[in-house]
Amino acid sequence: MAFSSAFDLIRRHVAEDRLPTAVLGVATADGTVALEAFGPASREDRYPLFSITKPLLGIAAARAIARGLLTPETPLAAALPAFGAGRDDIVRLRHLASHTSGISEPALDTPVPLRTELLSRGRDFAAGTASRYSTLAFEGIAALVEHATGRAWDAEVTAWAAEIGAHGLSLDLADAHPVADAAAAGVDMERFAALRHPGAGLAGRADDLLRLGSALLRIGDGERGGILSPATLAMMLRPLTGAIPRLDPYPAERGQDWGFTWNLRSRAPGLIDRDAYGHGGWAGTEFWVHPTAGVSWVLLTNRALHADVDADALDNAIIGAL
Repeated sequence: MAFSSAFDLIRRHVAEDRLPTAVLGVATADGTVALEAFGPASREDRYPLFSITKPLLGIAAARAIARGLLTPETPLAAALPAFGAGRDDIVRLRHLASHTSGISEPALDTPVPLRTELLSRGRDFAAGTASRYSTLAFEGIAALVEHATGRAWDAEVTAWAAEIGAHGLSLDLADAHPVADAAAAGVDMERFAALRHPGAGLAGRADDLLRLGSALLRIGDGERGGILSPATLAMMLRPLTGAIPRLDPYPAERGQDWGFTWNLRSRAPGLIDRDAYGHGGWAGTEFWVHPTAGVSWVLLTNRALHADVDADALDNAIIGAL
């Protein structure tokens, strides 16, 4: 397969300084088929993944569900009895995983410990009545995973990652590419790193995510014995947001649903192929899987203010090459 248009697109973005560095890769169920680094970077470099962390934790939570340790209906109060004392609703795991918990959101680099934020933040709306993107909600998923498994949430991620050889995933940002414009975008990266954020804190290599993409495509083809069973992956890809109001920054016109921590692009107006799920990250990182087309792709980069870079155009250039 040739993906020259997609790689040329990223090459131009780096050459014209819209992106400082980048690593782009494409995989099928059989493994990586294309991988290239641009700018002062190598294919093995680690980058902060930011919100791609969310489905990586989601996989750990789904594995706990498949072991009978949790269900999507498990209330957050099962792990944190102090949560929700001032609420008249029940926040469940499925609400946390689908951005429908209604928990008010702090800054990405909040100076307050995440557990304190989770227990003290107010309510934007009743759980399940609307969808507003929440990174803090993943502190709740981490609490449930830790309560159910007896292990730290990142240890649960490391466990499944080791099964597919994705050894570069960790909370260590020391050797990862710095975000070129973090301060200009209003984020203190040192303070952020100290949070060890379960909704945004992991770093990794393109190879780690391409290995995951290949593994997910094999599961989609019916492979058993992978990091998830076919039924468990299907559960994660079941839309959970339906017709409820969609609040910024993911209003209805963006044409997506939330599954169990996955962004489902089933109604995205800008895509050639809408059978796609994945996630993006704050500094321009992207990870997407197209089950019907049989490809997964990864873009790692490190600029927060990257409005000129159209991820849909890149996705279409990959799909259009098939």
